Amino acid sequence: MKKENNSKKVESEQVKFPIGVKLAIIIGFIVLVSLGSVTFLNSHFVGQDVKITAENQNLSINTSNASIVEDKLSTVRSNVFQLLDLVSVVTGGRNSAFAKQAELFFFERNQDIASIYILSENSNSTQNDSDIRIINNQFFISNELDTNCLDSFISSINTEITRSCVGEIIAINASPYFGIPVISLLFPYKESGRDQTCIITFSIESISEILGTNSINTTFIINDSDDLLYHPDTSKILNGENLKNNELIKAMRLNNQNNDDSRQIPYDVIDEKGKSKSYYGAYEKLSFGDIVILTTVPFDTILEGVRTTRRNNIYLTAAVFFLSIMFILIFSRYGISLHLRKLTGIADEIQKGNFDTPLFDELNVNRKDEIGVLNQSSKDERDFLQTFAKFTNKGVAKAIARKEIDFEPHLKDVTIFFSDIRGFTAISDGFKNRFENDSPKEIIEFLNDYMSRMVNCITLSGGNVDKFEGDAIMAVWGLLRDDNLDFEKLPDSDARKNELEQKHQSHVEKDALNAITGTIAMRYALLKYNKDAEIFTQAHKNEERPQYKPHIQIGCGLNTGRATCGIMGSDDKMEYTAIGDAVNFASRTESSNKLCGTDILITEDTYNLLKQKYIRCKENNFTIAEENLANEIIVEMIPVEFEVKGKGIQHFYGVVNMPNFNIEQFFKQGDSSFEADSDCIKAVGPTGPKTLNEVRVMLGIPIPEFEKVDLNAEENKIQAKR
Repeated sequence: MKKENNSKKVESEQVKFPIGVKLAIIIGFIVLVSLGSVTFLNSHFVGQDVKITAENQNLSINTSNASIVEDKLSTVRSNVFQLLDLVSVVTGGRNSAFAKQAELFFFERNQDIASIYILSENSNSTQNDSDIRIINNQFFISNELDTNCLDSFISSINTEITRSCVGEIIAINASPYFGIPVISLLFPYKESGRDQTCIITFSIESISEILGTNSINTTFIINDSDDLLYHPDTSKILNGENLKNNELIKAMRLNNQNNDDSRQIPYDVIDEKGKSKSYYGAYEKLSFGDIVILTTVPFDTILEGVRTTRRNNIYLTAAVFFLSIMFILIFSRYGISLHLRKLTGIADEIQKGNFDTPLFDELNVNRKDEIGVLNQSSKDERDFLQTFAKFTNKGVAKAIARKEIDFEPHLKDVTIFFSDIRGFTAISDGFKNRFENDSPKEIIEFLNDYMSRMVNCITLSGGNVDKFEGDAIMAVWGLLRDDNLDFEKLPDSDARKNELEQKHQSHVEKDALNAITGTIAMRYALLKYNKDAEIFTQAHKNEERPQYKPHIQIGCGLNTGRATCGIMGSDDKMEYTAIGDAVNFASRTESSNKLCGTDILITEDTYNLLKQKYIRCKENNFTIAEENLANEIIVEMIPVEFEVKGKGIQHFYGVVNMPNFNIEQFFKQGDSSFEADSDCIKAVGPTGPKTLNEVRVMLGIPIPEFEKVDLNAEENKIQAKR
């Protein structure tokens, strides 16, 4: 009975004081103490925290605004200099119709630019033949301005013109002359040995729209003479105010630094009533013209929000506590973490070189917060990487992203490819005769169509386009391969040497095989291009000036050998490429196609590399292993000997066909909907040619009289041209 009573007592005590209540009391006590402490400490330190935040924000805004302004000014300079370079090289010079059209197009795209002057030191007093005056008449019409204001302004800056002619970059406030916010940039300009200046006058309305949006921070711009170039108060610019006596500017000139530790300056200003007002001022000097971007924020404005916040915190602390917990859990899970996981996944894909990952399509760029900015920045990065890959090389771009590329110059065994359009000069002349001034556009469209098809074959076969030289293409297989030649340094007793050597040999063979595969695919692609070109030409034959695409033949040369690979060029333009005798021999091989009556030639080095496994020839008793049948190659030796320095007597081998080549399987790697053309599939595979003469008949190549062919003499001609 006693035991039972004790049990009921324990149970009763558990009901009265459950663990949940105890935890609630403890957590409640901790929360109350925490909130009370936070509220008290916040009242004491919030002012200091806000000041620090304001400093950092002011510095950040200044940095961002400086970047925006520098990008804008650099873009203006770059666009103008590109226009000047363009019109200077066209036939007829700057007075040609093409140049005038280029100027009109330029001002349509750059409506904020009022004029572009190229002047010499004495241009205001003497007219020089090299002076250039390009005026955007539409700018003056749109702003209801007379061009006389421009002449008045130019006449007033003789001193600045002289300074710019000898090398200075100068920014000038031209607003007082125009009556609207306008600045002029003077850049040193040299043409035909004359020291000149390029004066670019343009509206700063676009800058005003960006910099004038903040209600707390004020951003303005000055030049090296402390003249205002931009201020939210337009009247200050129009009046041509000078801020030499401004306290922030005086402190900045005294400081004369441009780093984050020194370019944030507190200062005081005495107002008209004699009261002192405290400010934080940040500045950043641009990389040219001694232009300075300054951003200020007043203490009173900062602390006004702090006082309001303190009052609201007292009333809302309890409610915010419960609601914020729920909100933070939900928002952090679905509003931040989810998106950050997507961004992390995208970053991983970019690091792998997958610039086209579909994860980009899942990003919401319509959000008006930092996540939205990050999403848009990620898509912008994707666009940049895709554009970058076009201008360099997709394979190289991916290797850089994956950090797989070896930037140090090194030797590598690679297969080099060269191709060239036969009779391109005559083709180009045909375009010029037919289209005259429009011929560049037509030629480029034709070449882009042709090269896109060829490059697709190179890419699908694992090659990397090295460069385009006119109508010629250079590509390399194995350029980005990550193995090296260190095994050659190992002693013969090292067990790894044979293993590494065999692995390397396998890679080189695979590259050479892929190169021939891609080149065979080009033969199909060429026939398809010629068919499409004929259809295109027929479709436009009744036009007043009918468009057309020419029927073309090409020559391709392949050589396998050791080349020097690495990043080559200057600080302004570099490329990852291969150079050396192996490259030169590949070029010679391509140029020999015409004499040999072929479209694809390989060197003896490439032939010897592949003959035991992939080429059905005398050396392997006209048989190859079953596992290699899919890659069987038919070649014929060109019955002409020639001598190569360091190699002795050599032969070229004409590539006939890969009889088991699956053209649809090859092209479906890049386009799953690909279907082979029944007229063009005769170029490759089971229905392709069996002999070189069949290739010649198919492509319309005359059979050479080999007894009259002298490849050594042809090489001497090539060297003489070089």
